[in-house]
Amino acid sequence: MFLNTASPRRSIPINTNLQGARRRQTRLTDLAYQATAQEQEWSSGVDGRGGQRARTQMPVSSVGEDRAVLLGFAMMAFSVLMFFVVGMTVVKPYVNSNWEEEASCVLLQADILEEWVDCRGVSTVPCLRVTVNLTDSNQTAFLHLDEESVLLAPECFYVPKCQMDRTELQEEVLKVKNGLDTQLGSTSSCVTDPARHPRDVILSRKYTFKKALYALLWPCLMLGGGALLVGLVKLTQCLAHLSSEICSDAAVGWLTSRYTRGKLYGILRVPSMQSPS
Repeated sequence: MFLNTASPRRSIPINTNLQGARRRQTRLTDLAYQATAQEQEWSSGVDGRGGQRARTQMPVSSVGEDRAVLLGFAMMAFSVLMFFVVGMTVVKPYVNSNWEEEASCVLLQADILEEWVDCRGVSTVPCLRVTVNLTDSNQTAFLHLDEESVLLAPECFYVPKCQMDRTELQEEVLKVKNGLDTQLGSTSSCVTDPARHPRDVILSRKYTFKKALYALLWPCLMLGGGALLVGLVKLTQCLAHLSSEICSDAAVGWLTSRYTRGKLYGILRVPSMQSPS
């Protein structure tokens, strides 16, 4: 009787302790899994934000960069146009010019022709002709200012500007003639072209190598400036893109290591929670 009544009373606390230990173990296991799940959700959320941040850091051309590139291409286009204009007006006459041989000229005579020459179809102007003697060949030739005056007025050294007042034209040409008369017999340097113009000489060349280089300097500077501007903008964009890629790779590596440490900590945490039971 006493044994039967005592045995149930002793077995009840033992069963209660076992059930409580199982409940605590189950609860700790659930908490560990919940912590691991939260860690994974946090890491995935950070990965998403990191990816969004990396995407937002992708270099995008700004308005200033677009305008700088447009300005550079415009400068290069205008430089090509300037090359065309300078080539037609300066370089081509210099290349086609054969006025290269220098000689010594003696001023012989300066006279005004009776027949006036046409001036652009508007009026006629007097023509001042100057005759010189070439000391090297002992030949006479007509003196001109430059190579253009040889083509415009083959026999004239000086032609005044076109105007309707004939008296002023005569006075202007007469002043130049009187100045040359005071230098009759003097020797000066001149340039000849025996092949094309054997009877003509000029005082100086209008198109020289130095003038051609100086005329080509400005389009070259504009072309180089435009190319440099475009190159600097493209270099800046490449460096920005490279920097964003490096930053995104570093962020991905940091997030991966953080997720790995969190997962390892969750795995090691479960046995530590089960040990007290």
